[in-house]
Amino acid sequence: MTVFVLVPGAWLGAWAWKKTVPLLEKEGHSVYPVTLTGMGERVHLASKDLGMETAIQDVLNVVKYNGIDEFVLVGHSFAGKVAAAVADRAHESIKKLIYLDAFRPEKVTSPQGMLDPTLEFGPLPPGVFAIPLTEEIVGHIGSDVKGQNLRWMMSNATPWPVKLANDPITLSKDFDRVKSAYIFCTKSGDPVDEIVAGKWGKLEGPYKVMDTGHWPMITEPDELVEDLLILSG
Repeated sequence: MTVFVLVPGAWLGAWAWKKTVPLLEKEGHSVYPVTLTGMGERVHLASKDLGMETAIQDVLNVVKYNGIDEFVLVGHSFAGKVAAAVADRAHESIKKLIYLDAFRPEKVTSPQGMLDPTLEFGPLPPGVFAIPLTEEIVGHIGSDVKGQNLRWMMSNATPWPVKLANDPITLSKDFDRVKSAYIFCTKSGDPVDEIVAGKWGKLEGPYKVMDTGHWPMITEPDELVEDLLILSG
């Protein structure tokens, strides 16, 4: 039996794993989907000062207060940055860190991961501190999210506090001990062929490629679970 801690990316909450959790549990595994502060059902806590340290503590507290000793940590999208920082601090408890179409840090001890989503999604209006999810964004990086899935996703998505993207993380040498694996999605806009060929940096572990957009937990949960189980071993 494996314990999975699932960290969703921008605009999402624990709700995004609704199709994934029962499939993993059916196979006898324990699953803890996380909602980061400021998104999902915790959107009421969003603020302009909400940053990475809060997100990191969100995940660490799920581990601490559920008494989890060994687990597979899955970080989706920008939350690859969150998951990496958590894995660094909880390296003795991490069985495997799986990046799901996610930010992948370098194994350096200097600050990294200072992302600027306004370059892709446009500048924020004055006084606005979070980027809303639009159907245009979904069509660009997740065109396979359609029909009922699209309506469900758009009705639950919450704005992404931009400081979560802007804040860097600083990893220690302990991160070198963390075992990694990767899932890449061919329809999310990244050059997957180049990535797996090592042109964008060396991959530190096994990988799977899914012919999906950026949200396979919504569009292809069965295939995603199959890949997670293979990579978690």
